[in-house]
Amino acid sequence: MSSSSDRDYTKALSGRQVQMIAIGGAIGVGLFLGAGGKLQQAGPSLLLSYALCGVAGYFVMRALGELVLYQPSSGSFVTYARKFIGPWAGFASGWMYWLYWATTGIAEITAVAIYVHKWLPDIPQWVTALAALGVLLLVNLLSVKLFGELEFWFSLVKVLAIVVFLVVGLGLVLTSAQIGETTAGAHNLIAHDGFFPSGFGITLMTLQAVIFAYAGIELVGITAGETQDPGKVVPKAVNSVVWRIGVFYVGSVLLLAMLVPWPFYSSGESPFVTVFTRLGIPAVGDVMNAIVLTAALSSCNSGLYSTGRILRALSEKGEAPEFAGRMNKHHVPYGGILFTCSAYVLGVVLNYLVPKQAFDITTAIASFGVVSTWATLIVCQMRLRQASLRGELERPRFRMPGAPYTGWATLGFLALVIVLMGFSDGAEKIAFYSMPAIVIVLVAGWRVVGRRRDRLSVPG
Repeated sequence: MSSSSDRDYTKALSGRQVQMIAIGGAIGVGLFLGAGGKLQQAGPSLLLSYALCGVAGYFVMRALGELVLYQPSSGSFVTYARKFIGPWAGFASGWMYWLYWATTGIAEITAVAIYVHKWLPDIPQWVTALAALGVLLLVNLLSVKLFGELEFWFSLVKVLAIVVFLVVGLGLVLTSAQIGETTAGAHNLIAHDGFFPSGFGITLMTLQAVIFAYAGIELVGITAGETQDPGKVVPKAVNSVVWRIGVFYVGSVLLLAMLVPWPFYSSGESPFVTVFTRLGIPAVGDVMNAIVLTAALSSCNSGLYSTGRILRALSEKGEAPEFAGRMNKHHVPYGGILFTCSAYVLGVVLNYLVPKQAFDITTAIASFGVVSTWATLIVCQMRLRQASLRGELERPRFRMPGAPYTGWATLGFLALVIVLMGFSDGAEKIAFYSMPAIVIVLVAGWRVVGRRRDRLSVPG
């Protein structure tokens, strides 16, 4: 069962591309860049944060998989929220997702500028950010097939890089290799003021940043509307993301903590670059810098793709500007893509005004969007299950395990992440105190939409 809007899309994404897009969404700049600063802040206990968020991500993905198998749609959770919660929920979740990807894209553009700055320190960050944005916009406007192919290769580079790091890192740890003036080994997990060098409270405070690191894993749900045989492809993609979370994220952070003592990491450099540079092989550090640059470009590329589809789903209901729903001859929702791109341009401006704070500010706000999106998917799955119990619909065989208890536990965890943001002394507090303003804007927007719908007699 698919929505009418999905008939305008071409089924151009192959199983090979969707599988790799799913992986690519689960490996982003939050790990490649953000992990450095958080290791310096929380020490080896960052591993616990990644594990906890990974468990939450697992249940979110299984909830998404069940929803997608029930109804594949490029509108994804906007379609599901509208159906299982109400029209207002579709409006709110869609715009929150847009906010999440808009701020994420700004963070990714910032990361691109930081990585290039390592090689070209004389070029301002905003110039690099603008150039990268121009290339990605062109790719997204030409065709979904081109997007899928570019994302396939972006993701392949990231996956190979992580695999190589895991193999090399494990070898260095097992042989107690000398890395700079320190020795690799499990002793680094406790040798420098213990596993919780800054206290358990600081470890909890990193949950917001780690949630951002997992941002994008739900992208596979949006690709369903443009996927060949989603019933076969999506479950495989969902399951592949789950185990790769454990191996790539938790495994990488564990090795990073064992390879180099946590005080040597910093927020201004990828932790992977730190490790290889300290090995005394600068060229390898440059290669890793190129790889993490690819990761940032990949995530920004995915943001343009996903928000274009979400904004079109909103526009069809009169819940976004009419321009956002326009399609070009290549069956690409160019209006929504350009709308998001305009927000990314604000990111270029942010890089011009506060280049050092741009990444932290935008990731904090993006994390709020991630939490709301994940919570929406969990609630929609709960409503789907309840409707099935009432005999109103048939649940797919691919189901969320442990429902409804795992759903309630995941919602509780996500609520904890939001509450903890209010106790932060950094950019997270900016995001926390911006929530009332965001809610007010959403309520006002929904009222405007309601009045317009009544005036035009558009069904909700």
